[in-house]
Amino acid sequence: MSMTDPIADLLTRIRNASRAQHRSVDIPASGIKREISRVLAEERFIDNFAFYEDGKQGQLRLYLRYDDKSRGIIQGIRRASRPGLRRYAGKDGVPRIRRGLGIAIVSTSRGVMTDRDARKVGVGGEVLCSVW
Repeated sequence: MSMTDPIADLLTRIRNASRAQHRSVDIPASGIKREISRVLAEERFIDNFAFYEDGKQGQLRLYLRYDDKSRGIIQGIRRASRPGLRRYAGKDGVPRIRRGLGIAIVSTSRGVMTDRDARKVGVGGEVLCSVW
């Protein structure tokens, strides 16, 4: 069975694993999922991630972060652009999430990056999701 929105599946798996307080979550790999995981690791929303070959498309294992009271660092994660309704933002229209406390992950012509990096470089693109 084919999946119509693999990025939404990634975000849902992260959200569910965080709420269930799992230490890690396995996700079928793809290039865009690997880039989103890289941004989440750079911004310290997850501890780390690893790619495992499984003879098919591979698996990404994301290691989730929790605070000292066992609450997930990721309080919210939401898909912005979706296959039925793409959300694009120009260089001046890249959204700020929770007044700068969260991040928007943007797919630009220079790669996948945060909203802050996109404003710094001066590029816009497709707003994939927001994390806070």
